[in-house]
Amino acid sequence: MDTKQGVGIGRRPIRSQDAETIAAGFAALADPIRLRLFDLIRRTGLRGMCSCDMLEPIGRSQPTVSHHLKVLREAGLVESRREGTWQWYTATADSTDKLVQFLS
Repeated sequence: MDTKQGVGIGRRPIRSQDAETIAAGFAALADPIRLRLFDLIRRTGLRGMCSCDMLEPIGRSQPTVSHHLKVLREAGLVESRREGTWQWYTATADSTDKLVQFLS
């Protein structure tokens, strides 16, 4: 998609549904802890990152990290899968596409 004709500053006004999706993404990333979590997860690529490995780099408790991961998941920025007793997180394929297109 040509970013000039995307959902952002371009040739047409943003649609209501796009505005809601984009706002949810920006709201989720507006928190410094969630922004750092998303950055960690995004950098792991397709292999993802175990939630157990996020506690030390973020410096927060497991319940706090879990809460922030839930917000990222509900905003559609990350997805999770269970492997045994652990949750693994990956950035969704289009997690930042609409955000970037909007800003372009």
